[in-house]
Formats: sequence, structure tokens, C-alpha cells
Amino acid sequence: MRARRIVILTGAGISAESGLGTFRDAGGVWSRYDLVDVATPEGFARDPALVHEFYNARRVSARAAQPNAAHHALARLEARGPEVTLVTQNVDDLHERAGSRRVLHMHGRLDGALCGACGHRWDAAETMAPGEACPSCAAGAGRPDVVWFGEMPYHMPEIEALLARCDIFVAIGTSGNVYPASAFVEEAAMAGAHTLELNKEPSEVARAFGETRYGPASQVVPAWVEEFLGGSRHG
Repeated sequence: MRARRIVILTGAGISAESGLGTFRDAGGVWSRYDLVDVATPEGFARDPALVHEFYNARRVSARAAQPNAAHHALARLEARGPEVTLVTQNVDDLHERAGSRRVLHMHGRLDGALCGACGHRWDAAETMAPGEACPSCAAGAGRPDVVWFGEMPYHMPEIEALLARCDIFVAIGTSGNVYPASAFVEEAAMAGAHTLELNKEPSEVARAFGETRYGPASQVVPAWVEEFLGGSRHG
């Protein structure tokens, strides 16, 4: 299939084989915490030490993880294919470490810090603590630069514009139950894009896709990328 612009949404499932757990993993890091306590502005206001403890642990795990075959395949697609933009719900940097350059982190990044007072951003230390001082305004309002429940995802105007003009939309490793990402397939389809779900199992919005393929991300993503690149060379 010939295409000029591809938008790829990635979720926790693409990083699971790198050892980073998803919300649904039994016994994983998320299962040991109440999301209301560690992933909301209200939870941070109540107990910033608990929130920092949670994200410090996730930061260590993310830095120790390595990109898997799915991350590397998407980097090859960007390097050898048409215009590719990755929109990720993940807060790790595995796409970038695999070589991808056009990556929009709609939920922020673990390796970033954000000042709750002035909005300044900087590189997060491996360990953050309550009262973290902002290097710009000196307020002790530093927090992880991640989007919590109830907050607006980042880059939405740019993402909406990309969906409106893409030829192919692919969702990889997503559950399909988190808005607004769950609606991206419908937006892309309305704009005339071919839509494809690559997932371990059908997502909540699987029926909205024009094509679906299931299996481990490290298998189905490289297989699709090689098929696509082969078709582009000979099509």
C-alpha cells in the first residue's frame, strides 16, 4: 500500500516485552497502588512523597529497560518509509532509544520534571522528592512531567492535525479504553485513512479498525513493517 503519511499510536503493550508492566498486569507496579493516590493532581496534593516514590521506581525501571524488536521496527519504518509520526501514551523513552525521531509523548515523560508554579520543564533527577526546587522560579513545586488523570494530554492540536491528513493509522499495544486516544481510530477513518490494530488481543475499540492483527508486539510489528516496506519497494 502506498502512503505518504502514517500516524502510529503506541500504548503500554509495546513496552511490556521490555519489562515495563501495563495497568492490567497482575502483581505489577500499578497493582500495588491506588491510581487515585499516585496518578491524580489531588493525590499529589495529599501525599507528594508517595507520588514521588511511585514515579522514582518507575523511572529506575524505565532507564533499565531496553527497546525491543517492535520499537526497532518502527524506527526502521521511519528511516526507510514515508512520513511517520509516533504518538505514544507511554512515558518511557524506548522509542527514542531505538532510533525514532518523530515522537509525540501525549502523556509526558518520566525523565522530565515540571514546575507546578510556573510551568518550567527540566530533566528529572533519578530520584525526586517533595519540595523539589524549580531551577527557573525556585518554587518548591517540582513534580513528574507526566499527564495525570483529569489533566489534558499534551500535543493534542498537532495530533488532531496529523490524524486529519494521514493515509494510514496504526494502533499498537493499546487497550482502547482511555480517551481521547480511544477515539483516534474513528477520527483517522473519517479522514479516509486505512486503519490497523496490532495488539496482543482485541482492544475495546477493535471493531472500529479496518484491519486487525494479533500476537506479541515483538512479532506482529516487525512483520507488518517488513511487509509494508517490501510492498513500498515493489508497489
